[in-house]
Amino acid sequence: MIERLLRSPLALAGAFVLCALLGAGIFAGIQALVPGMGARGASERAIHDWVLAHPEVLLESVERYNQKQSANAEKAQADAAAAAEKLLPAERPKLEAPYAGAWAGNPNGDVTLVAFMDYACGYCRASLPAIEELLKRDPNVKVVYREYPVLGPDSLVAARWALAAAEQGKFRAFHDALFAMDGPSAANVEAAAGKAGLDMAKARQVIASKAVEGEIIANHKFGQRLAMTGTPSWVVGGKLLYGMRDYAGLAAAVAEARKK
Repeated sequence: MIERLLRSPLALAGAFVLCALLGAGIFAGIQALVPGMGARGASERAIHDWVLAHPEVLLESVERYNQKQSANAEKAQADAAAAAEKLLPAERPKLEAPYAGAWAGNPNGDVTLVAFMDYACGYCRASLPAIEELLKRDPNVKVVYREYPVLGPDSLVAARWALAAAEQGKFRAFHDALFAMDGPSAANVEAAAGKAGLDMAKARQVIASKAVEGEIIANHKFGQRLAMTGTPSWVVGGKLLYGMRDYAGLAAAVAEARKK
């Protein structure tokens, strides 16, 4: 870890910023470590020389600080998820009801996996093979896709077109075609729509409709209430999951939901 920090300009900058913030605390701590510390001027010189001789102390302090911050963030997210899960019983009927044809798998499956995704999200793209494997291996699961554009204007446009595709019964064709490309640019969205065989004139009317607008607004409200900070995010039964998942992770969540 220290070697990686040494190679990172940001880590080194962080070390100096941390020293500035800690100020007197670092001075007092090193003063206790360095033998023969005298007056302040001499002490400062001794600290200077000691730090040059032991740079790993600063790097270790930065590493420990980052670990603490990460642990605090993880705890905050876990606490938020725990609070959000208490809302799921009331939210699940709406969450698990797909917009038109934005779903896959068994329509009467005993477990529904809800996937919140953004077409500009690389982690969403990386999760697609896991969803496909789950659908192939588990004939009793239903996947509901919720458009959750959070990564910019192109994502929002792509989400609107995906919902238009869902109204034409061609959601999966559009969804898979666009995710196979290098992002939701205007050209890629049009190409995916063409590949999915959409009625383009009808789709252009639908993307501006109140129904599509309302669906996207509703999904963002779901995300806010359920403490979603990014994509992909998942709801499986009464459980919330955040971030990319492989097949094993999704299958385990489905199995847990099935037991309950």
